Amino acid sequence: MGQGEWAFLFKGKKQLYPCRPIDLTKKDKEEMTIAGMKRRALLSLLAGIVPWFYFAGGEDMIKIARLKYAGGGDWYGNPTSLPNLMLELKRRLHLHTADNNQTAPEEAVVAPMDPELFSYPLIYMNGHGTVKFSDADAQRLREYLQRGGFLWADDNYGMDESFRKEIAKVLPDNPLTELPNDHPVYSIYYRFDNGLPKIHEHAGGPPHLLGIYLDGRLVVLYTFNTDIGDGMESEGVHPDDSPEIREQAMRMGVNIVLMVLSS
Repeated sequence: MGQGEWAFLFKGKKQLYPCRPIDLTKKDKEEMTIAGMKRRALLSLLAGIVPWFYFAGGEDMIKIARLKYAGGGDWYGNPTSLPNLMLELKRRLHLHTADNNQTAPEEAVVAPMDPELFSYPLIYMNGHGTVKFSDADAQRLREYLQRGGFLWADDNYGMDESFRKEIAKVLPDNPLTELPNDHPVYSIYYRFDNGLPKIHEHAGGPPHLLGIYLDGRLVVLYTFNTDIGDGMESEGVHPDDSPEIREQAMRMGVNIVLMVLSS
C-alpha cells in the first residue's frame, strides 16, 4: 500500500483507495487505533461481515494482550486462557484469526510503559500475588483508559487487596462499584440470569463483578471470587472443573469481549 492510499478488507480481498494525507499527533493516532479497531469489529459483526480477531498483527485487527505488572505476582498465570478464548470467539461467532486455522494463537504480552500498549483495545490481567504499579505505570494506564482502552482484571485468588489499592492509583476519583445483574454484560450474547458464574470456591461466598466508569464509559471490569481465567484454561489443567463449569467461564469471557467492542 503506497503513500496516500488506504486499504479496505472485504472477504479477504484488499481494495486500495486514494486519500488526502492528514497530519495527526501521536495522541490522535493512539486514540484512533483503539477506538477504530473496536468500532470496525463491532460494525462488521453486526453487519454479518467477518471481523478479524487475534493477538498481534496488522492495523485492521482487534488485539488482546496480557498485562505484565510488577510486584511479584504471577502475572503470567493461566497461560492457556486467552488463547482458548480467542479460539472460541472464532468457533462460536465465526470470527477469523490471522492464520484462519483451528489452533489457539499465542498471546501477546504488554507492560504499562511499552509503546505497543495503545495497540490493544483490551488488556487482561490476573494472578495470585501482589500487583504493583509505579507512578509512571499508573499515569500510563490512566491515559490508556482515557483514550478508549479497557482493562479486564481477573483475580486468581490472592491479588484482590493489592489490585484494589493499585487501581485506585490509576483512577483515584473513580471507585470500583458492583455491577447489577441486569448489566448488559450478562446478556449481550449469552444470558446469565443469576449474575457472574462461580467457577472456583476460593474463600467461599458469592462471586463479584465490579467495574469502574470513566466519563460514563465502563473502562475496568474486575471479576472477583470466581476465577473466570481458570475456567477458560485447557481441559485437564484443573481436573475438578466440570465441562459445565468450564462452559460457563468461556461464555462469560465471550460476553466480556463483545461488551468491550460495544463500549
